[in-house]
Amino acid sequence: MKNKVIAISREFGSGGRTVGKLTAEKLGIPCYDQEIIQKIAEESGLCEDFIAEHGEYASHGNWFANAFANRDYYGHSVQDDIWSVQRKIITGLAEKGPCVIVGRCADYLLQETADCITVFIHADKKSRAERIVKQYGESEQAPERRLRDKDKRRAAYYQFYTDRKWGDVNNYDIALSTSSLGIEKCAEIIADLYKSK
Repeated sequence: MKNKVIAISREFGSGGRTVGKLTAEKLGIPCYDQEIIQKIAEESGLCEDFIAEHGEYASHGNWFANAFANRDYYGHSVQDDIWSVQRKIITGLAEKGPCVIVGRCADYLLQETADCITVFIHADKKSRAERIVKQYGESEQAPERRLRDKDKRRAAYYQFYTDRKWGDVNNYDIALSTSSLGIEKCAEIIADLYKSK
């Protein structure tokens, strides 16, 4: 029997990571986010900072141009290596037991191997901008531009490896707005959905 897993995709600054952790606490199951980066680093030999930047985001600039420019003669890239290790780790975690997995295309990777509830967490730009300044501090780049850049890179990465549109409601069981509902309520809704499934 397949394990029940919650896969959370999220807009940058929406609080999706916090929703995932809170949902896992409510259900008494593990939540994997940063832990996945650590596991990829251990298995691949790459440093955690590099994986954090390249394991879920496309490179700066035109992703499709960079995707081909950074490939060897056979069309292979380091990003492909990270994707391969990431897939193995995420499917392994889902096979191990019920859990919550945040980001890293888990919704796509687990569609065949787990009883997966797929969630997309979003919020209005104002709330997201305020959250990233509070969470990550000020930056030379305006918060709105940081949001746009991260989301654009995340969407390009997702589309490249899954051939699906990131954030498209048709790819998720449920989409929740933290700016409308709040973090606590979103976690409560997801936990209730998990229990009723």
